[in-house]
Amino acid sequence: MTTDEQFMRRALDLARAGIGLVSPNPAGGAVVVDSSAKEVGTGTHTYDGVKHAEVLALEQAGPRARGGTLYLNLEPCSHQGRTGPCADAVIAAGIKRVVCSMQDPNPQVAGQGFAKLRAAGIQVDVGLLEAEARRLNEAFAKFIRHRIPFVTLKAAMTLDGKIAPPPAGSPVPKEVAAGGSTGGWITGEIARKYVHELRHEHDAIMAGVGTVIADDPLLTDRSDRARRRPLLRVILDSFLRLPDASRLVKTVQGDVLILYSQADDNRKHELEKLGLRVEQVPSQPDGRPNLQEVMRHLAKYDITSVLIEGGATVNWTALSSGVVDKLFLFYAPKILGEGAVPFVASPGPGHSHVVLSARHLCLHRFGEDFAVEGYLRDPYRD
Repeated sequence: MTTDEQFMRRALDLARAGIGLVSPNPAGGAVVVDSSAKEVGTGTHTYDGVKHAEVLALEQAGPRARGGTLYLNLEPCSHQGRTGPCADAVIAAGIKRVVCSMQDPNPQVAGQGFAKLRAAGIQVDVGLLEAEARRLNEAFAKFIRHRIPFVTLKAAMTLDGKIAPPPAGSPVPKEVAAGGSTGGWITGEIARKYVHELRHEHDAIMAGVGTVIADDPLLTDRSDRARRRPLLRVILDSFLRLPDASRLVKTVQGDVLILYSQADDNRKHELEKLGLRVEQVPSQPDGRPNLQEVMRHLAKYDITSVLIEGGATVNWTALSSGVVDKLFLFYAPKILGEGAVPFVASPGPGHSHVVLSARHLCLHRFGEDFAVEGYLRDPYRD
C-alpha cells in the first residue's frame, strides 16, 4: 500500500464515522500530513458540528499544515453556505498538495474547488479510491442532483425466493415442515446484525402496514444517531389500519410517519393523538400511495435516503414504480416451497410484470447466508 493510499483510507474511515450524523450534507473526512509525512490533523464532518472535515483537520494541525499534504474523500467546497469556502481555508493554511478521491457531485459547484486550489499553485491529485468514496456519498449525490431520496430495497429470502412461510392456516408441504424452515427468522444472526448497519446508513426506513400487522416490528437501527435526528420510521398505510397496540405506536418519539392515501379524518386524529405524524399523499390508480409522490414528499424533510423493508406487495410496487436505486438481497440456505410468500407479488390482476436488470453486482457473505448488492440506477449519472 502506498503512502497516499494509506492516508486516503484513513480519510475515508473518518468520513464513515459521520454516517447517521451528517445528513443532509455529504460525509467528509480529512487528514493533514506535514512535510515529514507525519499525520498532524484529522477531521470528521457532522451536521451539528457545522465545520467541514478539512477545516477541522487544518485547525488541529495549525502551523504544521504549511507545506504539507491534505487528504480528502470529497472536493473542498468553493461557495458560501453554513460555512465559508473550504478551498479558501486550504489555501490560507499553506497546504502544498491536495489528494482527493472525487469531485463534488453537485453540478452547480463540481470542479470549482479544485480550480481555485490549482489557481493558487496547489498540486491537486484526484481519483484515488474513487469507487469507495462514491459509494460513501451515493445518497447525497442522488439527492443533490434530483432532490429525491436515494432508495435501497432490502429483503431477506430463501433460495427459492420466498420471504415468509405460508400464511397461517394454509397447508404446508411435508418437505418444508420436515426442514423446520417455516417459522422464525429467514437469515442468521450475522446477517440480521448487518441489517442494522444498513438502517444506520439511511435517513428513513419504510414498510407497509401489512408488515406491521403481521410481524409487529420496531424498525429501529439501535444506534446513537438519535442525538440529532433519529431514523425516521415511515409506514405506507392507505386506510390507516395501523394497530394502536403495535410496538411502533408504543415506542413513538416523533420518529414515526404514517403516509396514507384515503381514510377518514377521525382515524387520522386518533393516530395523531398517539404521537404519530399522519400525512396524506397522492394515490396511484389502485388507491395505494404513489411512491414517486412519497419520495418527493420525504425530500421536503431533507430525507436523502430511504431503506425499504416491505412485504411482497410493497416490493412489487417499489420496483414497478421505478423509485428503487439499489438492491440489497439476503439469501439463506433454506427452501420454503409452494404456498410461501414470494419476494414480489402484484396487488392483483391487471398489473404488469416487473422486468429489471441490476448492474455493478457485489456478493457478501454473512456466515451461512449471503447477499447480492446491485444497482438499478447510477446516482451519479442517471
